Amino acid sequence: MISNAIFATQDSVFSFRFRNDVTITADLPANFSSNKKTQIILFALPNGNSTAQTMGKKMQTGDDWHFDIQHIAAQTRFVRNELPNENIVLVYLENDLKAWPQWKRVHENYTDLIPAIVDTIQKVLSIKNYSLHLNGHSGGGAFVLGYIQSQKKIPDQINRISFLDSDYGYDSSFTKKFVDWIKKSRSNHLSVFAYNDSVVIYNRKPLVSPTGGTWYRSKLMMKDLSADFSFKMTRNDSVLQYSAGNRINFFLVDNPEKKIYHTVQVERNGFIHSLLIGTKRESKDYFYWGKRAYDNFIE
Repeated sequence: MISNAIFATQDSVFSFRFRNDVTITADLPANFSSNKKTQIILFALPNGNSTAQTMGKKMQTGDDWHFDIQHIAAQTRFVRNELPNENIVLVYLENDLKAWPQWKRVHENYTDLIPAIVDTIQKVLSIKNYSLHLNGHSGGGAFVLGYIQSQKKIPDQINRISFLDSDYGYDSSFTKKFVDWIKKSRSNHLSVFAYNDSVVIYNRKPLVSPTGGTWYRSKLMMKDLSADFSFKMTRNDSVLQYSAGNRINFFLVDNPEKKIYHTVQVERNGFIHSLLIGTKRESKDYFYWGKRAYDNFIE
């Protein structure tokens, strides 16, 4: 299943192809140690973005604006600095269509292919002891949900699942798998980030259908989970946080100005927060929806 393996000469980054239309790029810390616990984050890319754009870089005159809206590489370096006793391994998942929802429509057997992608990554990395974190932004949530759909239950090795404004495909058929997984271990964390996209008008039309946006889907997921978990709501400016034992967290950004915050949630430390929720470094040296905390880590 692996073809055209290309190993980079700088840093600890290498890429390879899965079959003919998926590019997998792994970023390992330079100080990787088998004596540390390891977290492998599978980050499914948002619609329309390349891996390089998702990584981000210092902007120069004439650069495409996509390089400055996520900065997943810099946010990863920030987290590595916060968790020096842990190996943070990041894996970018990109397909040639640059849209995981479209890729799934093209591949009717995606429930076979997605777990094969995950298995291939595990074999290539050859790391013995690790936990998995399923994560993604925008259309990347289609990959995450596709993997969960392919499994009878969420595997024990997964200890974090995060949706960065990406749970468009959620429906109540996923509820039992989430409930069983959360109840199975106190180390399991589910994090959902969304903003009120239901009020946004773009090109004189609603940005999303009444039930098609992440605002609606996130509230549906929380409603489904509330049958088994009790949520407490706190407000910090425009961010409504609904928590159940700090292992389930919904961050819902109010939107009275009816703006588009689709990528802003990621840019404003959203990826950092998805990794550090429930750790001793949660909201230390950064705040979700605050100023960029990772500027010094942008290369």
